[in-house]
Amino acid sequence: MSEASAAGAAVIETRALGKVYSPGTEAEVIALHAVDLRIGRGEFVAIMGPSGSGKSTLMNLIGCLDTPSSGQYLCDGVDVATLDAEERAALRLEKIGFVFQGFNLLPRMSALENVAMPMGYANVPREERLERAREALASVGLAERASHRPSELSGGQQQRVAIARALINRPPILLADEPTGALDTKTGEEILALFKRLQAEDHTVVLITHDPDVAAHCDRVFAMRDGELHEQQEGAA
Repeated sequence: MSEASAAGAAVIETRALGKVYSPGTEAEVIALHAVDLRIGRGEFVAIMGPSGSGKSTLMNLIGCLDTPSSGQYLCDGVDVATLDAEERAALRLEKIGFVFQGFNLLPRMSALENVAMPMGYANVPREERLERAREALASVGLAERASHRPSELSGGQQQRVAIARALINRPPILLADEPTGALDTKTGEEILALFKRLQAEDHTVVLITHDPDVAAHCDRVFAMRDGELHEQQEGAA
């Protein structure tokens, strides 16, 4: 699947993407240097690297949470540099779902309300929001936990709620930042199996991780070091 996808239309494409913090000062940091990346629809890709390698900066750019200092980023064919902040936010809402290590669920809300929340920003009527949230929870195997608050759920269940929330606007791209980092090995394997199922449904999944065992579940693995990105060949350490 990954070779065919890579040959087709890219949903994520960067061309010589660069990011410099505090340019021209003593505190200048080159976080990304001329990154070229092409990910096709329906691929499951890992971006690996130690802390400070630039992988989080790259995720923020791919997720339209930040803007590059140089180069170009095409998100599902849209040149992000041509958009203002409001248009970038709208693109992010439509195209990208985020999953984080810390789940980021609101403690006073039920699982159903947490999942439905992003659709409030998209001005979707309440009844439709709740119906789609129920469908999303069912898709991650948590239909019977809809009324539970995060404190009443296990870590794996909380991450499933977070994944359902990321899926609620039906984005083509899922960005997952260390999604198994707070989970035990067995639960982490279940979450990775869920990502594989989402890939089979034509979602593009990009996993940010420092763990080679997690990255091994992906079709392609890129290594980030000192702001530079290189694709690892199969069998490479």
